[in-house]
Amino acid sequence: MFSKLKCFILLLSAISCIQLHAQQSTEVYLTNLGLEKDSVNINDAINISENEGYDNQPSFLDNDRVLYAATRNGQTDIVLFHIKDKTLSWITDTPNGSEYSPLKIPGKNAVSAIRLDEDGLQRLYEYNLDTNEQNLLLEDLKVGYHVWYTEDIIICTVLRENKMDLVIANLKDHTNITVQQNVGRSLHNIPNSDLVSYISKSDNGNMVKSLHPISLKTEDIISLPENNEDITWMNNGQLIIAIESTILSFDPKVDTEWKIAHEINTPDVNGISRLAISPDGNYLSFVSKDSQKNIVDKQVETFNARELQAFANCFSKNVVVKNYPKDTLYIGREILKEKYQSFYDRTPNIDVKVSSRIHLGKTVIDQEQITIGDKQFQQVAIYEVDGLINSMTFIKDMSINEDPENPVQQQLEGYNAKDINAFLGPYAKNVKVYGANGELRTEGIENMRNGYDRFFSTTPNLHCEIKNRIVIGNIVIDEEFITVNGDSYTAIGIYEIENNKIAKVTFLH
Repeated sequence: MFSKLKCFILLLSAISCIQLHAQQSTEVYLTNLGLEKDSVNINDAINISENEGYDNQPSFLDNDRVLYAATRNGQTDIVLFHIKDKTLSWITDTPNGSEYSPLKIPGKNAVSAIRLDEDGLQRLYEYNLDTNEQNLLLEDLKVGYHVWYTEDIIICTVLRENKMDLVIANLKDHTNITVQQNVGRSLHNIPNSDLVSYISKSDNGNMVKSLHPISLKTEDIISLPENNEDITWMNNGQLIIAIESTILSFDPKVDTEWKIAHEINTPDVNGISRLAISPDGNYLSFVSKDSQKNIVDKQVETFNARELQAFANCFSKNVVVKNYPKDTLYIGREILKEKYQSFYDRTPNIDVKVSSRIHLGKTVIDQEQITIGDKQFQQVAIYEVDGLINSMTFIKDMSINEDPENPVQQQLEGYNAKDINAFLGPYAKNVKVYGANGELRTEGIENMRNGYDRFFSTTPNLHCEIKNRIVIGNIVIDEEFITVNGDSYTAIGIYEIENNKIAKVTFLH
């Protein structure tokens, strides 16, 4: 299991290495939670926020109500979601400030939250749910995150310079004890114990540690993969974290490493963070970045509306814009704004409609029908999206005298028949096969023959079904559903046709 998990983590590390600098739109999700042996049982997650902008930091007020921070009228307020009747109510509406990180205060019908005022002052407040009164809890600490240990003791992270320190704040005797410098944002009471967990950060990575707030004793629990710092505890004492849309679990009593516990396949879920579990353990809430297709839809909508700033905000700071496959046109959101402003200035009427779409992971491929005045044409745009659009690649239409679908369809039929000659017949002798990152995987038809001949002979159950096909110029893009000996997966094949032969193919998995 270790080697499989390690490879999984390294792959996701490579995928997520691009840092995004614009604030990403996020949503809060809710799902049922159960435990079956070593697996976490999670049903389809539902979006409980469905709100433009920042929706984040969920926690449970009780077994039927979820707290979270949400954008409203240019500021962030605290929302209460009622699970049974699926309704929302707003807890705060501070005119000159925003609230974050809401938590139930033990022994009271009240919520604590971080309040960030317009003048930059950041402090922890109490919000009474009966009277709507607000009271300052910690006057001298710039609290980032917190968890209640008792009615009088708060474990919190305090912002000092460019990091956070772990502080035990006692409301009764007005003392603040710094336990450790440089900690993460995730603080939790450990079930069935008198301990609190926190994240210790160092050059060697992040470590989950336990703290006894009275004796101040700390112990290592488990290191976190790839600097992850969002954890939570199940009622049975298991830790869970998420990498992308995969849930990992760790039981300190028996485990020595993280285990893959569940894959969340809800289509709109795009990476998971900020995990929270209800007191009875029946619900899991988490945060996801806006889905890839929603971001691309927003980009098309704002383009058509000529809302340049909103359009540009769909792209990352260092977005790469290019023609297929590797002809880079320019890099950067600011240059993109300049280019599109110039385009708008010389193009009074334009409309883009998406006629077909293929979506796989972080890749969205749109066939777009474009109208400029009384002229119409089509193009294909390939978007790589992770919270924002990191790259946009155009495939222009071109006139050709051949039908590019014929060789692609012939090789598909040969593939399904496991007929090596029929499969390779439509390929050029010097065909090149590329991977998702543009790396050359195979060159030459004889190298393809060697690989596929062995594959066909050792794979009794093999089938490829085309779920969607986009054709533009000499290029065919297939969304392929492939079954190999009972296991299925989806891939994208981009076939380039020259002289009625497949000259190049790029596979995205």
